[in-house]
Amino acid sequence: MSRSKKLIAFIGLAFLAIIIFLVSFIRQRYIVPIIMYHYVHPNADLKDRLTVSPECFQRQMRFLKERHYNVISLEALATLVKEKRKVPPRTIAITIDDGHRDNYNYIFPILKKYNLPATMFVIINEIGRPEGDRLTWEEIKQMQGSGIITFGSHSLGADPLVNIKSEEEIKRQIFASKKILEEKLGKEIKAFSYPEGFFNAKIKKMVIDAGYRFAVSTSPGLAFPDDDLFALKRVRISSNADNLFIFYIETSGYYAPIREYQRNFRHK
Repeated sequence: MSRSKKLIAFIGLAFLAIIIFLVSFIRQRYIVPIIMYHYVHPNADLKDRLTVSPECFQRQMRFLKERHYNVISLEALATLVKEKRKVPPRTIAITIDDGHRDNYNYIFPILKKYNLPATMFVIINEIGRPEGDRLTWEEIKQMQGSGIITFGSHSLGADPLVNIKSEEEIKRQIFASKKILEEKLGKEIKAFSYPEGFFNAKIKKMVIDAGYRFAVSTSPGLAFPDDDLFALKRVRISSNADNLFIFYIETSGYYAPIREYQRNFRHK
């Protein structure tokens, strides 16, 4: 074999080894996707990372249903993680933050249509506010009664807890929001969503001490293991996922870890 052919063969084998290594590495970094929505309303701005249109949301839910994704509640997923049980293929959980009125007007009817469970995190002090842009207690109770919607706390107010100076006030935000929800809904509240996804060790401990069973963030980073029940990682779904190929990638279970590594290298 000539030197040039040997070189080509060596490059080919090296490239194959790299591909095998990358595939193996990615498979090991699989994280069961927890997708996160905020606003679902008409005329969604493609530049708005927090908004999708009702038509887009319906296409995405139909995609999950028709392709036989194993859509389970966040609580069911947390149980699988806690018990270290094997997660069935194509498992996914749906979450919605903030408690906007469109949760009831658009999200809820579509989830009912496809019989898909979801967890909604509400900001307690904004429920039923005069502007009419947030959920009311009546709407929350109706959705809970459907059996497909579970509610969790998104704190008393919208401000990130890390921005609050008083530890006593942070504690009140975490503990009181759980108590109010439980009194209003007559059901144990197990889930907490950190406002804007930010938290630290003290805040996390307060959430645990308050009696929550699990908590979600956005992308807490590589410092937190994927099976940390109080730092569950989520993927934000925005208008660019109107393209179902992008939605497929974002719900693959490999998107979140890849994004984490990208952020990690950027900050080095």
